[in-house]
Amino acid sequence: MTSELTIVRGKRTVGQRILDFFSRSVVNVVLVIVALFWLVPSVGLFLASLRTSGASASSGWWTVFVKPTQLTLENYANLLSNPTITGSFWNTIMIAVPVTFLVVIIGALAGYAFAWMEFPGRDWLLIAVIVLLAVPIQVALIPLARLFGAIGIFGSLFGVILFHVAFGLPFAIFLLRNFFTQVPSELLEAARLDGASDWRIFVQVILPLGVPAIASLAIFQFLWTWNDMLVALIFTNSESQPLTVAIQSQLRQFGSNIDVLSSGAFLSMIVPLIVFFAFQRYFVTALLAGSQR
Repeated sequence: MTSELTIVRGKRTVGQRILDFFSRSVVNVVLVIVALFWLVPSVGLFLASLRTSGASASSGWWTVFVKPTQLTLENYANLLSNPTITGSFWNTIMIAVPVTFLVVIIGALAGYAFAWMEFPGRDWLLIAVIVLLAVPIQVALIPLARLFGAIGIFGSLFGVILFHVAFGLPFAIFLLRNFFTQVPSELLEAARLDGASDWRIFVQVILPLGVPAIASLAIFQFLWTWNDMLVALIFTNSESQPLTVAIQSQLRQFGSNIDVLSSGAFLSMIVPLIVFFAFQRYFVTALLAGSQR
């Protein structure tokens, strides 16, 4: 039967082969064009961050292709010598990394509990988690600001971390719970027959199988926290402000100097790009796993 199918497939006319070639070529060309359009803003921002202030004021960033002498690293040297920018950069790392770690760990533990453990009120708690997904973050800004001020953590890094963890957990629990329920129950039953506890099952069975979903969640949470400005603008002060707030606060000082602003914006963008590309294969695996289910 296989040989017959191979023979049938081999009897393709020249016209069919030409049509297949052009159809694939058209798709590839369209994808390349779309990718280029998506990359234009990022490339333009990067080239603008490398141009001198005089060049930025007199011409567009695309002129570097005919005048490469405009490119310089002086913008980044001036930016990194600014203590406000460097301090806010480390503040952003100190906020984004703990938030991502706590959301992933707590979300994975809660997701496993909702998926495979029986306890009183489990369904009602899951409903409460789903309801919390619909709560807009703006509703909690003023009440939590008053609460944090009353307990003395308003304006600190701990307050910002606590806020992001609280609003990141509902989505994390919902996402990981749905992924963990797709794990075959036979694996868990076999582990329990071997005397494995829930903790051992979680560590040795659930976590290895849930790496794609956990990595995807980590990417999303890190990007959301790193690029956040609303929460940081309200809950931080001059000592704890992240990079997004620091760049915004420097607008009055820098004025319309696109060379300084572009270098700061690209510095804020490069770290999320590195994180995304580092975990991209896990993200794609999670998407494919979800499509197969």
